[in-house]
Amino acid sequence: MPVMALHQERTMTDRGTTMNAIASAQYGLDGLEFRKLDKPEIEDDQVLVRVHASSVNPAEWYRVTGPYFARLLGGGIRRPKNAAVGGDLAGTVEIVGKDVEELQPGDEVFGTTLGAWAEYAPAREVRLVRKPANVSFEEAAAVPVAATTALQALRDQGRVQPGQKVLINGASGGVGTYAVQLAKVFGAEVTAVCSTGNVETARALGADHVVDYTQEDFTQRSDRYDLMLDIAGSRPFREFRRVLTPKATVVIVGAKFPSNRGLGPLTHIFGTRLVAVGRSQTVKFVMAKINKEDLLVLQELLEAGKMRSVIDKRYELSQTLDAMRYLGEGHARGKVVITV
Repeated sequence: MPVMALHQERTMTDRGTTMNAIASAQYGLDGLEFRKLDKPEIEDDQVLVRVHASSVNPAEWYRVTGPYFARLLGGGIRRPKNAAVGGDLAGTVEIVGKDVEELQPGDEVFGTTLGAWAEYAPAREVRLVRKPANVSFEEAAAVPVAATTALQALRDQGRVQPGQKVLINGASGGVGTYAVQLAKVFGAEVTAVCSTGNVETARALGADHVVDYTQEDFTQRSDRYDLMLDIAGSRPFREFRRVLTPKATVVIVGAKFPSNRGLGPLTHIFGTRLVAVGRSQTVKFVMAKINKEDLLVLQELLEAGKMRSVIDKRYELSQTLDAMRYLGEGHARGKVVITV
């Protein structure tokens, strides 16, 4: 049954054996369903989390809509191999497997799993950390995929150094809002590129300079940047390379969203790297690899107040289709969160 038809029929979870969850049994947004499912069982190295909040990422968009590249990369050719959807989660541990060492029932946690768009989700201990007390479940659920992507783009691929000039093209989305804050944590001088409505937010997050792309073309600026995070994916390499230093690094985080149904963001990624061949600048690509070590880094920053989540809109679990449609418009400011 389509999600939209169930907006007025949401019920509380049966605390026994069933739960409410979002499932994707066929490709396309209309394939999303709000169902009663059996509460999942856990493996020895897993915990069962009662989910309080999740969030929506481009990864879920591609998983649900099924562009060809996502199908070929293991999503399933004709239909999704796994109907479970949702990666980010924040919630309370209910049950722990016998091999779980650090977490206990009652612990408040955040991290990732498959099937987070549900009232209960099994998750491996290595993909979870404790939620700081000063952060809400919604704020914590916004963090894992987007903030890990920003962290790994800056630190691992970009090798950002204190004092470097960093340009973040697409500073107002989920990854971008974290990237601005993390670049400042690393001691960089940050220039954020965003639209008019996001200028003040970028400044509030710590950006040293903000370029409103509706009023100014950042590729025509006189400044030169040591590192560029290309999150928006809206400009070809030949246009923005002139604002880079000769040894600059460009880290491609994504492409203009949503991308085409064929290769999706791969067209922009491969195109940019091909054009950059033979140039003195380096072009890299990042795809987040969730691990406990980086989640602990983010946990510490949240607890210290050095990083925060920017939440654009909140949707209930039964309104997940609305959340996906909003994300698909490509204008989300910060994160889109699902409350459970």
